[in-house]
Amino acid sequence: MSSLNHGVEDLLRELAPQVLGVLVRRHGGSAFDACEDAVQEALLAAALQWRPENGGIPENPRGWLVTVASRRLVDHVRSESARRRREEALALATPQSALLAHAADSAAPVPDRDDSLALLFLCCHPVLSAPSRIALTLRAVGGLSTAQIAAAFLVPEATMAQRISRAKQTIKGLSLDAGVERLAEVRHVLYLVFNEGYTATGGEELTAPRLSTEAIRLTRMLLGLVPEDAETAGLLALMLLTDARRPARTGPAGELVLLADQDRSRWDRELLAEGVELIERTLPCGQAGPYQVQAAIAAVHGEAEHAEATDWPQVLALYDLLLRFDANPVVALNRAVAVAMVHGPAAGLDLLAELAGDKRLARHHRLLAVRAHLLELQGDSDGAARAYREAAARTASTPERRHLVGRAQRLA
Repeated sequence: MSSLNHGVEDLLRELAPQVLGVLVRRHGGSAFDACEDAVQEALLAAALQWRPENGGIPENPRGWLVTVASRRLVDHVRSESARRRREEALALATPQSALLAHAADSAAPVPDRDDSLALLFLCCHPVLSAPSRIALTLRAVGGLSTAQIAAAFLVPEATMAQRISRAKQTIKGLSLDAGVERLAEVRHVLYLVFNEGYTATGGEELTAPRLSTEAIRLTRMLLGLVPEDAETAGLLALMLLTDARRPARTGPAGELVLLADQDRSRWDRELLAEGVELIERTLPCGQAGPYQVQAAIAAVHGEAEHAEATDWPQVLALYDLLLRFDANPVVALNRAVAVAMVHGPAAGLDLLAELAGDKRLARHHRLLAVRAHLLELQGDSDGAARAYREAAARTASTPERRHLVGRAQRLA
């Protein structure tokens, strides 16, 4: 769809999960694969036909896509003898009337219900592993190709294709109904997608902006479907406030620039304002949750005109609150930094010594990087340089490794 104008491309990306949701609800989860193939063919047909010389976008684009996808699905079921078994199952599950596809330009009846949320919930079903949920969500709801997802997660395309295929097999037979009890899983998947985009776990690039952008788009969609959910609003605010810093997060050569050293005039003020407004509107409405607290921390950083103006006591108080919700070692590591900024590096180093006993974090490069930074603040250049080098040896991210080696060399 690269040759399409952005308006049509955005519309197709928005409608794709809705159309897939209609087909999966109509034909059942056992036909997920066939439904997705049919939707992809309908999107391709739209990309070829929705051009100005052909009359542009039809009056009812969603109905057009549903009709074309349904017709393609029926064609597949009827014609592919190699898929005879699926044909029999699908034929039994599909009303006879649905096998009589309408012409794409006819006033075909299309359900008003938007199944995007239900589809998102299906892709984030707890029977799937976290990596499978992410992959299937990006494929079925985000509309990314298998190659794009594989590239973002630095795995071979064949590996990602197998992961997605297994995920589809696993959810066969599951209903498309959205369960509010799974809202937490959906938010967590979107959070993981955003984080991978903001700080890639490996590779030559520090970030994978497309993943962050897609996570924000999907979270906006989720909030639109559950507008009263404060944690979803908190998650969106967190993403906006964090992504606002991305332009200043790398230097001209793609090198990592720490928060304290960033040129804050390069931060995206529009995203910052939207994130602050959203979290300020959400927090007073009910009990705070971990995403809201993280967004509040990001807002404190975002409102500081320069690094020295950061309200670290407020940041520390928020991390204390966050630990009550989410006592994971990464949160504790971030809190140790806040402690060091409020009470001095020695206090932070004491906390790091305790965290080093946590097997989940003991060999993580971030623990060593923070330790190096606090040792540097304390004036222990030799110790800091050693810790920087150790951290560099353990990261899979090339920009992070270069940054850490550079810090070590500067202290040598």
